[in-house]
Amino acid sequence: MSIKILIIEDEKSLADMIALHLQEEGYHTELIYDSKQALPTLMRFKPDIIVTDLMFSGMVEYALIGQLRQYTTVPVLVISNNTLLNIRIKALDDGADDFLCKPFNLRELNARIKALLRRCGRNIPAESQAITKKLKKVRVWVNDYRHSLLVDDREVEVTQIEFSIIKELSCYPGKVFTRSELMDRIKGGDGAYLDRTIDVHISSLRKKIERDPKNPQHIRTVWGRGYKYEM
Repeated sequence: MSIKILIIEDEKSLADMIALHLQEEGYHTELIYDSKQALPTLMRFKPDIIVTDLMFSGMVEYALIGQLRQYTTVPVLVISNNTLLNIRIKALDDGADDFLCKPFNLRELNARIKALLRRCGRNIPAESQAITKKLKKVRVWVNDYRHSLLVDDREVEVTQIEFSIIKELSCYPGKVFTRSELMDRIKGGDGAYLDRTIDVHISSLRKKIERDPKNPQHIRTVWGRGYKYEM
């Protein structure tokens, strides 16, 4: 039976990326974006380990770890943008087993999960041991909380519109957006733009995130329809 990991994270693009990575590592994941669903999901899913943020809707939820600890003794790994020492200490005092500051590398997340599983005597999935040797590094990470774009662990400067475009695309990997759909979501549907404006911003983004902008692997053109994002 595969090890079950509950992920509690309201930054959707990051949460989906973590879930996808852990699934590829051989884990069974359950993902929720709202901390209010933590306890009901915990009781239903019965995870072997919990990965949770502390920041929800811009607020630190100190009580979350304590609430989880009332119902489970499984390892809890906290991930958070908040790097203040007192926040980390309180999380650990409240019952967290480890604390990982954002932004982080998915390989480090995987290593910490393995360490926690070993500590509580759980077997690491065979798939994870094999895949780790050839783990593909996630290149592009949209950090909504810090309003930043990381490419190969390096922060890249983007405009407000460029950030909004990559955030929208990355939240729905594989979904095809027309030019007007993208601009309506970004501009609020006011129609105050030229039909090809989006192409200029896409071209600029590709130069910043693609290894070969002329042969893009992330922001793909779907001819006659629009654009889609590939992880």
